[in-house]
Amino acid sequence: MSTESTNRRMPGPQYLVAGRYRLLSRIGGGGMGTVWLARDQLLDREVAVKQVVSTEGLTEESADNIRQRAMREGRIAAKLSHRNAIAMHDVALDRGEPWLVMEYLPSRSVAQILHATTTLDVQEAAQIGAQVADAMAEAHAAGIVHRDIKPGNILIATGARNAGLVKITDFGISRAKDDVTLTQAGVITGTPAYFAPEVARGTEPGEPSDVYSLGATVYTMIEGQPPFGIDENSLVLLHRVARARINPMTKAGALQPVLLRLLEPSPTRRPTMEQARDLLAGVAAGNHRTTQQVLTGKLAKPGGGVPIWAQSPNTLPPSTMPPRTPTGSHAPVHNAPVRNAAAYAQTMSTPAPSGGVSPHTPPLPPSGAYPPAPPPSYPGVYAPVPPRKSSSSGPLAAAIFGFFVLLAIAAVLIIAIVR
Repeated sequence: MSTESTNRRMPGPQYLVAGRYRLLSRIGGGGMGTVWLARDQLLDREVAVKQVVSTEGLTEESADNIRQRAMREGRIAAKLSHRNAIAMHDVALDRGEPWLVMEYLPSRSVAQILHATTTLDVQEAAQIGAQVADAMAEAHAAGIVHRDIKPGNILIATGARNAGLVKITDFGISRAKDDVTLTQAGVITGTPAYFAPEVARGTEPGEPSDVYSLGATVYTMIEGQPPFGIDENSLVLLHRVARARINPMTKAGALQPVLLRLLEPSPTRRPTMEQARDLLAGVAAGNHRTTQQVLTGKLAKPGGGVPIWAQSPNTLPPSTMPPRTPTGSHAPVHNAPVRNAAAYAQTMSTPAPSGGVSPHTPPLPPSGAYPPAPPPSYPGVYAPVPPRKSSSSGPLAAAIFGFFVLLAIAAVLIIAIVR
């Protein structure tokens, strides 16, 4: 393999994309490719640049399909201009390879925050949900269906200026109503844990399924697990979702009736995204704020101030610094396409109810950790620090040795003085 071919496949730091975007460091991955922090040489600003999967070695038809998907993602995201949505700046072609240029936002995803905190406060979760719903209501008005709303695609900004700002990101599998679908027939794309029941049964995602996914996401923030639990086997999880029997809520409080409306099994009976926004904002406002303050304000603790997980790492001691994701995109969680959706739907022995609130089933024990990731390495902030077993033999021996050295020196000095 030639050096030129290798460089084209694996660009690294200092690589200049499309003669304009200088790559600085790799900062993450998205559903379609790698994300880099880059410097826009023309406008002298930092941007997040998403490298779409390389088309090298593919047939012309497959390569063209990838390019079309990248252009489609760029077009869809560019249609949306909202304070709670990551902005798309440009779609660049470099040696025939597509790159998406997005707003750079030092942030942590809600999924990362949940790794550390397990759950969020009811009002915090309601405000996050309300602001995402506000952005998605505008997206729906523009004819855009997100199709993959989940904790990993919701960012909370860090830093002194934007700390607590909420943004929805990753429109990589979104669809505009007037776009030609590029996915294969019979393939469900997205994250099964946050699917609407009708999507799990093979129906094309739409605006009501976005509402359901938002409800499932807010549910997860409150309860610590998605509505149908978790399972490493996507088909088992899809079967659970298709039956539309969510696990009982134990921590939702004032959010429970709102979540039951968002998680309504029948898509025709769910609220619109605008109605979902108003319901969530009402809970977040409580008796101390207006819904307008909820929708335009940044996240804050009940007593005031920015939650510690939204603070800039520069303001925290190194030992308590949570991980940060300075990008507009995140790797999908349990994002496995399920083929032959129509055949799978026929295996459902008990169809979901057509209306009303679905019956609850007892919580299912998780077969893995949600979301799948190593345990947090910063227990000093979010979890009790486990007691450490100290080994005292080493320090004690050193102390005894030092004592005898000092004693010997003192004896020599005394003898010298006496003489």
